[in-house]
Amino acid sequence: MDFKNIHIGGMIQKRVLESGIEILRICKFLKCSEDEINIMYTSKSLDSELILRWSKLLEYDFFRIYTQHLILYAPVLVRETEVKQKSELPRFRKNIYTKEIIDFILSQIENGEKTRAQVIEEYRIPKTTLYKWLGKYKP
Repeated sequence: MDFKNIHIGGMIQKRVLESGIEILRICKFLKCSEDEINIMYTSKSLDSELILRWSKLLEYDFFRIYTQHLILYAPVLVRETEVKQKSELPRFRKNIYTKEIIDFILSQIENGEKTRAQVIEEYRIPKTTLYKWLGKYKP
């Protein structure tokens, strides 16, 4: 899975094929034509309301793909004023790594695509965390 370049339409199409849901049911649920669905499959991005409907229909959290992207590629900027500033929006911790993220990172090291030092630097994963993963998940 390429978390850097997300093509949501293609991922939705894969999930539809895996689930075996008929096109008529999809059309009825999304209230659109088969042509519109085919256009969605070719779209790199979709409206969030539409992604939410696809997530419900296919019983798969497509937003998590974007979350994984943020965990891996979003810069960490913590300013003192941001921390003290109150917000009504929920705050999420950036350091929550899913099994898919861990597998992705470890596979890059195993395949020689990246060194341990590159992973630590590029993804800003603490050295101790990476070595814990290597001890726990590497066969």
